[in-house]
Amino acid sequence: MAGSKSSSSTPKHAPSTKPALSSQSSVALQSLWSAYHDATPSRLKFIDSFLVFLILSGVIQFVYCVLVTSFPFNAFLAGFASTVGQFVLTASLRSQVNSVNRALFKDVSPERAFADFVVGSVVLHFFVFNFLG
Repeated sequence: MAGSKSSSSTPKHAPSTKPALSSQSSVALQSLWSAYHDATPSRLKFIDSFLVFLILSGVIQFVYCVLVTSFPFNAFLAGFASTVGQFVLTASLRSQVNSVNRALFKDVSPERAFADFVVGSVVLHFFVFNFLG
């Protein structure tokens, strides 16, 4: 009798909550993607795709350094610093050309923001090239 009581006291609906959470998260991700796709201008989507590329590039460099070799360690540091620096400059460009942030950057035109991005990228890559040796 005690054995049947303990087996009946365990909740029967616990495994069914995982599919419900999974379907809720998929609905949330789908609504997030559709809102991003509908509300984000194509200029920002292009910048976002470059940011994703920079993230993937940094991850691949780090995994290569850990798994294969880090023999020319200066080359790894220069490449990874270049990726991180370019990500920061691109994220800054994205925040400056976003129309939602126009009140924060009222003195900076999109052309000026892009010129700052280009100059910052040239300076960054100059230092990276010099770090290689």
